[in-house]
Amino acid sequence: MHGEYKVPGGKLVVVDLEVEGGVIRDFRLAGDFFLEPDTALDAINRAVNGLPADAEATRITSAITNALPKDAVLLGFSPEAVTTTIRRALAKATDWRDYEWEIVRGPAVDPQIQMALDQVLTEEVAAGRRKPTLRFWEWERPAVVIGSFQSLRNEVDLENADRFGFTVVRRISGGGAMFMEAGSVVTYSIYAPTDLVQGMSFAESYAYLDDWVIKGLQGLGIDAQYKPLNDITSPTGKIGGAAQKRLGAGALVHHVTMSYDMDGQKMVQVLRIGREKISDKGITSAAKRVDPLRSQTGKPRSEIIDHLIGTFRQLNGGTDGAITPEEWAKAEQLVKEKFGTEEWLQRVP
Repeated sequence: MHGEYKVPGGKLVVVDLEVEGGVIRDFRLAGDFFLEPDTALDAINRAVNGLPADAEATRITSAITNALPKDAVLLGFSPEAVTTTIRRALAKATDWRDYEWEIVRGPAVDPQIQMALDQVLTEEVAAGRRKPTLRFWEWERPAVVIGSFQSLRNEVDLENADRFGFTVVRRISGGGAMFMEAGSVVTYSIYAPTDLVQGMSFAESYAYLDDWVIKGLQGLGIDAQYKPLNDITSPTGKIGGAAQKRLGAGALVHHVTMSYDMDGQKMVQVLRIGREKISDKGITSAAKRVDPLRSQTGKPRSEIIDHLIGTFRQLNGGTDGAITPEEWAKAEQLVKEKFGTEEWLQRVP
């Protein structure tokens, strides 16, 4: 069995192994990483050989870590990265280039339709009726999008939201609230088979699925970095955040919202943002203008999206696509049954 894993921001890790009687045999680690001393490579190989093929990730990582010499130096990878590669080899995980990607630059639609499309397109990928897809969103009117498990009244000042004309909707993924106005954010979703992140933890998959957009932002001159668990940042502060939902049918949705030029004063009146929530974000005042993409690139929002799509195509391929009439119809039905109902919006009051 063969597995490869490119560490986001790091090096390529490659493993080859065999499984006999449920046990890992003939394990060999390779890659373009840096490792000192040389004997550490043999130590890792010995630590993995003999482990059960169904061993949990923590056991594999612990075995590797404990086997390393005290003076070992690992650059561009980690014991966790080796574990991820092993699990991908055992699970026969796929890579970006194993799929024919479709890229959709959708029209501006109602916020409730946007929520429904995320569920519909994920289910269509799971059913094999749609190719894996990258979709960029547009906003018909202002919206606040809260995470699946957030309390509505704790997160949103509903009176101010109504006063400023914001529609409040709840998405299927977890994470925090998103403040949306037309032209103020860059939002996209990835709909893919879960095989793409097979063998990865949720934390590992966030970095893996965001790696292409980090490269795209860097190509625009932004010193963009991934910050666990789900943030995209730069030295001047947070750029955006990601959320993810894996469906049991075999597909996932991974979506990201990045700030282009948001009205911070209005945002703090609509969202209930406290000091505790922003204490680890490097933000001294949530009311300031939030404009990392505009200020750091000087480019129009549409040009930034064009560049990101070009980066995705260069790295992973992709052809232009569209949402089908059948998918639109399913989304509209889901709005009636779920996303447009008070029951869904108030599921966590």
